Amino acid sequence: MEIKFLKPDVSHIKEMQAVVAQEVENGTILLRTEDEMANTIRSYTVVQIDEEIAGFTALHIHSARLSEIRSLVISKKYRGLKLGQKLVKACIDEGIGLGLKQILSLTYQKGFFENLGFVEIEKEDIPEHKIWADCIRCKHFPVCDEIAMVYDL
Repeated sequence: MEIKFLKPDVSHIKEMQAVVAQEVENGTILLRTEDEMANTIRSYTVVQIDEEIAGFTALHIHSARLSEIRSLVISKKYRGLKLGQKLVKACIDEGIGLGLKQILSLTYQKGFFENLGFVEIEKEDIPEHKIWADCIRCKHFPVCDEIAMVYDL
């Protein structure tokens, strides 16, 4: 089994959307259109197993201080291999390399992020309110039940 972490290009978008489709339908991950994904393709990191996309995430930069882990997903076929942890660690390393100060995650998986050093904060304490622009597109809006967590770089 060959595992590779890479920055995708636009040719990967359809396969990425297929990997995340069930989570989008469940409302645990926000829908990103093909155009949105193309526009932000440089923010994504993909993990491939034997040339098949097993999962991905994006590090979205909000400001010189704050970034956000978005769309973290691992295909059910490949869960249990700690690929999600490795993707988050790749985002942390990327954030450090970019000189960012903090990474935010809005999640339903509190324990997963706690194990990686994230701490829970009140959503009202999220410093840049522009992140809420995406919320109106969520199936759960306006009743947000996600947990806000941050990692200080």
